[in-house]
Amino acid sequence: MQRFDRVTGPAVPLLRPNIDTDVIIRAERLVGTPKDAMGGYAFESWRYRADGSEDPECLLNRPPFRGAPILLAGPNFGCGSSREAAVWALLGLGIRAVIAPSFSDIFVDNALQNGLLPVVLPEETVRRLASEVEADPDHARITVDLAAQAVVGPEGTVHGFAIDPDRREALLLGLDDVGLTLRQAEAIAAWQEKDRRLRPWVWFGAAAT
Repeated sequence: MQRFDRVTGPAVPLLRPNIDTDVIIRAERLVGTPKDAMGGYAFESWRYRADGSEDPECLLNRPPFRGAPILLAGPNFGCGSSREAAVWALLGLGIRAVIAPSFSDIFVDNALQNGLLPVVLPEETVRRLASEVEADPDHARITVDLAAQAVVGPEGTVHGFAIDPDRREALLLGLDDVGLTLRQAEAIAAWQEKDRRLRPWVWFGAAAT
């Protein structure tokens, strides 16, 4: 998993509520599309016209928002199905952090397992950040600092955010649940060896580690 420490850059203001996973990545793209190609289909119904050409009116296609690493969204972002591919699509589009008033719980779990940071801020704060971006889109920049647990707006205002300490550490280290577990490999091996001695019948036929 790609580690997350700090990201600074343009932020796309898409403050629609209830942006669901089917909007982020359509169901038909889940079959036959490699993980690293999902970004090309992110927000497909918004980014492309019926003939397949880019819609120049879509913010995601317009500078300075094309390739922006931060997304400002409305409440209940990532609702709908539990598809992990929605997170892959956002990452493939270049997005590393989504700032919203609220998220679907399953989306949050998928995001944190893949190095995408969901940041919860009050709706009023998200709207303020969007207004600051829209006031000077070519130069406005937002910083999301996980180590400091803070979002710095274009005008320099600092907004703190909360995150589970274990999730924070995992992101800072670039470790998903498997990676975190493997940090305890020696302790796990020692327990297994001890358990083999105490309860050999449990391990009958199991390959030695």
